[in-house]
Amino acid sequence: MTTIVLSGTVVLVVLGFGNHVWWLAAVAVLFLYVQYGRGTSSTSSSGGSPSGGATPQTGPGSVPGSYRAYRARRDRQARWERRYRRERPIESRRQSREKSN
Repeated sequence: MTTIVLSGTVVLVVLGFGNHVWWLAAVAVLFLYVQYGRGTSSTSSSGGSPSGGATPQTGPGSVPGSYRAYRARRDRQARWERRYRRERPIESRRQSREKSN
């Protein structure tokens, strides 16, 4: 995959000597490759944290790097939901009623 992306980028750079839009396309290809194409090697190297702490999350839908990170995120979410139900009983009952209907 890397060879294809690099050779495609070289072709776009060579074409860019005649039209500078091709250079922008080459930059876009490299950016997309770095951002999304190397996902398997960069996520496997980050792994879980050896100190046992929570791993940094990039967003609500991010995939945990290990089962330990998944468990930590799930437990944190459960604690948050229990706290919400404890601090806002009327609102939580209303939401559960709406969910069941």
